Amino acid sequence: MPPTESARRSAVNMLDQILGEGRLMSELLGSGALERLPPAERARAQRLTTQTLRGLERADKLLARHLRKSPPLHVHNVLRLGTVELALGGDAHGVVNDCVGLVSGHKKFGSLKGLINAVLRKMAVEGPRDWDSLRAPQMSKWLRDPLRQAYGADAIRGFEAAHFAGAPLDLTAKGDAAAVAQAVGGTVLPTGSVRLQDAGQVSALPGFDTGDWWVQDAAAALPARMLNVQPGETVLDLCAAPGGKTLQLAAAGANVTALDVSAYRMERVVENLSRTKLTAQITVGDALTHEGGPYDAILLDAPCSATGTIRRHADLPHARDGAEIGELISLQAQMIDAALALLKPGGRLMFCTCSLLPDEGECQVDEALLRHKSLTVDSSARDVPGVDPAWHTSEGGLRLRPDYWADQGGMDGFYMALLRT
Repeated sequence: MPPTESARRSAVNMLDQILGEGRLMSELLGSGALERLPPAERARAQRLTTQTLRGLERADKLLARHLRKSPPLHVHNVLRLGTVELALGGDAHGVVNDCVGLVSGHKKFGSLKGLINAVLRKMAVEGPRDWDSLRAPQMSKWLRDPLRQAYGADAIRGFEAAHFAGAPLDLTAKGDAAAVAQAVGGTVLPTGSVRLQDAGQVSALPGFDTGDWWVQDAAAALPARMLNVQPGETVLDLCAAPGGKTLQLAAAGANVTALDVSAYRMERVVENLSRTKLTAQITVGDALTHEGGPYDAILLDAPCSATGTIRRHADLPHARDGAEIGELISLQAQMIDAALALLKPGGRLMFCTCSLLPDEGECQVDEALLRHKSLTVDSSARDVPGVDPAWHTSEGGLRLRPDYWADQGGMDGFYMALLRT
């Protein structure tokens, strides 16, 4: 008889695939990893997985005191999950018994249930006592080294503190941000996004069903604000899914074409357009071969390493090793060139990436300016409410970092620059 599915069992299974196979959580969720769980347990499984990944270094330090050698990955992940739960105040009896039960009937690992019981009983004492004395977990070396070179050691410690703290929920209002903030119990950030520290179930928040807002990190909302589209302008949103920027452009009154190569991901864009009662032309296709336009403006949120989103996607540095970054940098340059060819004379291109790596941001713009002699960076586009001059970059763009707004919950790492032909 197959084991009963539970939030903890599902979380351990996802940890096995993220840490053992390099799978991303988004891939696992998209392939139905949690579909057998009811909604509340599904959310709990995601939370347990994310908490364990965030606290992995701390958990391993605590566990190393009592493990002569690393156990098999599956067993190690049970111990890691249990340690994190216990350290964060989980009920010792329930956590220990359930974690033992996760392996007790396992053909390969059942004999290790005694190890799990003994170690986690020690963690029930040591975890809550020692957890906060350990440093914020460090990023993987493949990412930490180039970021430390770019920003310095102090900034990196700020990044890591923000990653470990996680992210509050940010909303973009279709209309009045202050009214949305009052309705959902949030606050309006300096740049106009609405932030909730303890949101709970998103679909249960006031205004969800009526489409008054959509989920979008405050940093991710800035490129469309800088682009400043006007009613009636023709605008192309390249690499549009999951659609937050499409919604912003449509809400501003532009005639929007949303293009993405993934039909599956575009389904979410269609759903959000329907919920918010906004319209855009949906096109599934390759940004490098698109033949529409010419457009007044283009927003290119280019494929990237997504290293700016770790505070929300704790799996990313564990599932990736940086091997794909060179290929992504080449693709970004190709996309910039293709987008420029789709603009009307005098048109504008917003280039942005949710990456912390300068090679995927500032350096891309520097090199685009060398390739296209008539291209300029419109530094005045940065003059939008709430933008701190400290975020300005020398070539005319904005560099956002997770350690900015630290006392308010941080923001995603992002780079953006408005280019004019």
